[in-house]
Amino acid sequence: MTDFIVPGPLAEPMKFGVYTGIELEVQDAAAVPWTAQLGLEPPRYCGQCGRRMVVQVRPDGWRARCSRHGDVDSTELPDYR
Repeated sequence: MTDFIVPGPLAEPMKFGVYTGIELEVQDAAAVPWTAQLGLEPPRYCGQCGRRMVVQVRPDGWRARCSRHGDVDSTELPDYR
């Protein structure tokens, strides 16, 4: 029996924008907020399904949870800190 591994919310390849929830194929670059482009915002949408994630912002980073794809913490992703 093979185990099916569900990709995390920010695992590559992503299908949806993590700041807009819009499919990457149709998302306009201007749709991404300036604060997100500057790296000041945590991702708010799951990159796999486009659902809004529950995000907790802490002094040392953030933690996000997608109901379908699980949790991700900023300490696990050096690119998003």
